[in-house]
Amino acid sequence: MHHLTLGAIADLIGATLEGDANHSITGLATLSSARSHEVSFLANMKYASQLETSQAGAVILQPDQAKLFAGPCLLLDNPYLGYAKLSQAFAPTSSFSGIDRSAQVHPTATIGRAVNLAAGVVIGPDVTLGHAVSIGPNSVVGARSNVGDHTSLAANVTLYHDVEVGVCCIIHGGAVIGADGFGFAKDGFGWVKIAQLGGVTIGDHVEVGAGTTIDRGALDNTLIGYGVKLDNQVQIAHNVELGDYTAIAGCTAIAGSTKLGKHCAIAGACGITGHLTLADGVHVTAMSLVTHSISEPGAYSSGTGLDKNQKWRRNATRFKQLDQMAKRLKQLEFEIAQLKA
Repeated sequence: MHHLTLGAIADLIGATLEGDANHSITGLATLSSARSHEVSFLANMKYASQLETSQAGAVILQPDQAKLFAGPCLLLDNPYLGYAKLSQAFAPTSSFSGIDRSAQVHPTATIGRAVNLAAGVVIGPDVTLGHAVSIGPNSVVGARSNVGDHTSLAANVTLYHDVEVGVCCIIHGGAVIGADGFGFAKDGFGWVKIAQLGGVTIGDHVEVGAGTTIDRGALDNTLIGYGVKLDNQVQIAHNVELGDYTAIAGCTAIAGSTKLGKHCAIAGACGITGHLTLADGVHVTAMSLVTHSISEPGAYSSGTGLDKNQKWRRNATRFKQLDQMAKRLKQLEFEIAQLKA
């Protein structure tokens, strides 16, 4: 069990402490469930009423919110960021260390210091693993792939051949990096496969969610920039390029050769068609379909919001009538103009 004093926590997250610096903390919890040895935080004012009854040993708050909690406070302009930093201090460590006897490491592979390989891991020819790399059970690293220092692969991760992963990355269970892109040429009634000759390059400090797939490039590499965050079950097609610090939520799919700029945010269940370019700072809201390039930063949406079924059905019917209604409106405007003349 981890133990940190409130003083150490304040130093760790850059907060100002109001309370006993020697009070011992063993974990994090919500305002409603926290006990005297746990820290909580307030990032959404709709939970502010819980501060009155919270038993937390300390709460991370904005400076102007200190009066809302009677106990020790950790004062920070961005409490949610403070919570994120503190959560890492209490995260459980890997359950395996060293190289398991059942791991298969090709003799031409280069293995760094303090590498952990769990049971069933397979490391292919000419692979390079950096220092302090951890690879979970039954994961595979294919030929000529490189994994940077302090990167972690969870269980059942597959890196195909010629995949580059940067330092301090996290790849969650079931992710597949470097599978063939969806490339076929029409041949009469059938299809001829296009060999995918590129690879995948993933920058430093990238996180890839469980079950996410990143396809290899057809000729050049698929590129994932620095600090990119991908949620679970995201599909990145061949030769997509993701700019630095872009984040993509679950079940979004991006078709081939599309380029996203830096600091983009793509919400869940979006579809982005191929050969598009999205500018830096684009935010696409949930369940949107992007079919054209976006040249200006900002928030973009498509689709219709949830409504009662009967009302939605009426509006859906009217949507199909929009073209006819627009033509009638244009005709009426013309007739009104003629009457005024």
